[in-house]
Amino acid sequence: DKGISDVVCKMRIIYNALNWNLKEVIIVNEFNEFVREVFSAAGDIVIKSMMGGYLVYLNGKLIGDICDNELFLKRTPTSDRLLADSELRYPYEGSKTLMHVFDRFEDTALVLELLNGMYTEIPEKKTAKAR
Repeated sequence: DKGISDVVCKMRIIYNALNWNLKEVIIVNEFNEFVREVFSAAGDIVIKSMMGGYLVYLNGKLIGDICDNELFLKRTPTSDRLLADSELRYPYEGSKTLMHVFDRFEDTALVLELLNGMYTEIPEKKTAKAR
């Protein structure tokens, strides 16, 4: 029966789409967990989903973005000095913030010096004034 074969075909398409998306989520979550694990040596790392990417916070301060399984770190005097040889790119289309692409996760001393320096240079979040 053609009706049944159409339904089976549509179910296979949906199953494959769900299975593909699940694989992407697992890969993304593995990268996010890897970043959290490596960077946690410097403090409390929180990664929040935001508009198709992720925001990376160190002890409550925004330090970078994760987009398409790449880590982008904010530019500060410390990151500019320690990552002078890293690629500078915009993390996503339409971004107005040029950021360092970070991939030197194995260098623990660099990670600690970088994150500690960035943390001191990034200002505290401004609190909203009561009206």
